[in-house]
Amino acid sequence: MPDQLTAWLRTIVPAAWSALIAWLITAGTPDWLTDPLGDAGPTLVVPIVLAAVYALLRWAEPRLPAWLARLLLGSATPPTYMDSRSTVE
Repeated sequence: MPDQLTAWLRTIVPAAWSALIAWLITAGTPDWLTDPLGDAGPTLVVPIVLAAVYALLRWAEPRLPAWLARLLLGSATPPTYMDSRSTVE
């Protein structure tokens, strides 16, 4: 798989998991907790969940079996990037 596609998948798939988790949280959060936030509740929950899920997945990645890394991250292999200091001749 090309590195560009791998990088894209490894960005989109964790974001999709985060969106699902954020939706579940906002759907199941009691009204007394979210009412004071008004419309800002979901707006605040999504980036917080995204940051937490992404950090958790990065921490867990070396400990996960390859099939689970593919499911949660989109690819079990991180993309490789060319060193910006090197030049192509």
